[in-house]
Amino acid sequence: MNKLQVPFRYDYVGSFLRPAALKQAREDYKNKKITQNQLTEIENKEITALITKQKAAGYHVITDGEFRRSYWHLDFMWGFNGIDAIELNHGYFFHDEETTPGSIRLTGKIDGKNHPFVEHFKFVKQFEDENTVAKQTLPAPAQLLAELFREDNAAYTKSIYPNLEDLIQDIVQAYHTVLHDLFTAGCHNVQFDDCTWGMFCDTKYWSARQNSNISLENEAKKYLRINNLVINGKPQGLTLTTHVCRGNYHSTWASSGGYAPIAPFLFANEDAAAFYLEFDDERSGNFEPLQYVPANKKVVLGLITTKAPRLEDKTSVIARIHEAEKYIPLDRLYLSPQCGFASCEIGNQLTESEQWAKLALVKEIAETIW
Repeated sequence: MNKLQVPFRYDYVGSFLRPAALKQAREDYKNKKITQNQLTEIENKEITALITKQKAAGYHVITDGEFRRSYWHLDFMWGFNGIDAIELNHGYFFHDEETTPGSIRLTGKIDGKNHPFVEHFKFVKQFEDENTVAKQTLPAPAQLLAELFREDNAAYTKSIYPNLEDLIQDIVQAYHTVLHDLFTAGCHNVQFDDCTWGMFCDTKYWSARQNSNISLENEAKKYLRINNLVINGKPQGLTLTTHVCRGNYHSTWASSGGYAPIAPFLFANEDAAAFYLEFDDERSGNFEPLQYVPANKKVVLGLITTKAPRLEDKTSVIARIHEAEKYIPLDRLYLSPQCGFASCEIGNQLTESEQWAKLALVKEIAETIW
């Protein structure tokens, strides 16, 4: 069994820019020009090529780049029994841009049996070797809970789950089913992506979303609890980490603000093994909230932006790592881009060559520091 575990000194969040051939294939499938099998063949080909590039870049993590997904989160949610794909009359409102309007709607009780992501993982697993480990990225349970109460979704959710605790327990069980199925398929590294915490960091964004009707503390405790219920029921031997950012869509963002409001909840009490944290610009605040991270947890500093093609200054990044060292010892710090390169299939505004240049820089800096 491969004993490698994330995070690594130089790492990445998981999603990659979609190649033109893949984008065209997905469009052709949408327009019924090709079959599901033909689309899968193209996805397999492009994922295989991506993993070859990941290994050639010297990274120890391999992923499918989320090439089979439209969204970083919704496709996984659509894979649960009891959840359907829908479109709202608008998307998420990001800075100067609106996303596509996908969402979810409950049609029955939630369960995680036969989730398609397990088969997706098996395809990546076959490429593992002694130097690489396959990582599976999933939206956090808190993210699913938040989406179920997004605008009009709440009415459908409450019609099926009048009791919130019943919903939480079914979500937890559904995640446990998927995690155990992934583990049986050979998965030992799962990363929860969780933007719920990013919105807490932005007072203005939070107030607009909640209409000031719900306290941050109560919501934070609810999200923390559901995440920990899932994490604490994971298979023994599965490493579970989490990534937090403030939105990533077509090189734009949804919220701003430092981690201070969430540090006493997330950093101090979530039972993930490591935190992948966005720190690529002033929107992320300073490193002081890292003081809440317990001594048994690792922190992956997302100091390289995926939102712009410019390469960061190596000396400046190294200086920021040493600044973070004031709060976390260097042996518990790691380096990565701040987010994926394509949280949704539209991707960020940089080229594939610029994407790989970013990753080369992350590796170069990490090898200089560690």
